[in-house]
Amino acid sequence: MTNAASRTSYEDRIERVIAYVHDHLDDELDLNRLADIACLSAHHWHRVYMAMRGETIAATVKRLRLTRAATDLANSTLSVDAIAKRCGYPNVQSFTRVFKAVYGMPPAMYRRRGTHTHFRPNDTERTTRMYDITITTLQPMRAVTLEHIGPYMEINRAFDRLFGWLASRHLLGPDVRSFAIFYDDVTTVPAAKLRSRAGAVMARGVPVEAPFEQTEIAGGDYALLRHKGPYADMKAAYDWLYGQWLPQSGREPAAIPTIEEYLNSPRDTAPTELRSDIYLPLV
Repeated sequence: MTNAASRTSYEDRIERVIAYVHDHLDDELDLNRLADIACLSAHHWHRVYMAMRGETIAATVKRLRLTRAATDLANSTLSVDAIAKRCGYPNVQSFTRVFKAVYGMPPAMYRRRGTHTHFRPNDTERTTRMYDITITTLQPMRAVTLEHIGPYMEINRAFDRLFGWLASRHLLGPDVRSFAIFYDDVTTVPAAKLRSRAGAVMARGVPVEAPFEQTEIAGGDYALLRHKGPYADMKAAYDWLYGQWLPQSGREPAAIPTIEEYLNSPRDTAPTELRSDIYLPLV
């Protein structure tokens, strides 16, 4: 087997593990079962995973479960107890302890006072002070992308696969920019059918192979909202941007996709310190 074929084989094995984890977040994940999925020995597979993905499988599962928990707290009426059980914690106390350590406040308080609450209608003045919308012009960009079909908050699945593929080819560096492209309106398209792409923009061209593609990010005028905080809060930011800022702006939205740029990574950044740029295209 050539070096390239061997590398591809290991990428495929780790991708099978990632896909299984995403599909079974509600289940207890057995390390021996994951080793079987990777077709590697239980003794070695986790070391391979950590070397290729830059974090332990436990860190991956914790990150994904807590991101989903924060989304549920910000955007649903599920009880804290139900969310704790969904995340695999035996009781609310243990879930609260872990969530507070990562998000800086207990889950019940996060639901009441998290930064997503700043976008509620009665906080319009406060939100306007927090977020000065900038009109900026982007030049067209080409990105290496991977398609995601399903809820936008689950696009991290495509990003995990895309950046794993790039890392295995030693293509990641300080010049790489991380973008998501969102094609559909969440208010009219069922969540299971939403179309988006995880993307990476690099200074030099990169040959791609299926399922990865080269995708154009359109240039033009955009309204830029700089968001700091958990990804779970961004739905509220969008509601404010479309419902409050846009009608008062005197501008019209362009018929091209909205994009987001992620300025740091949830793998090594606390959720409260995540920074994201939301770009609303304008005519």
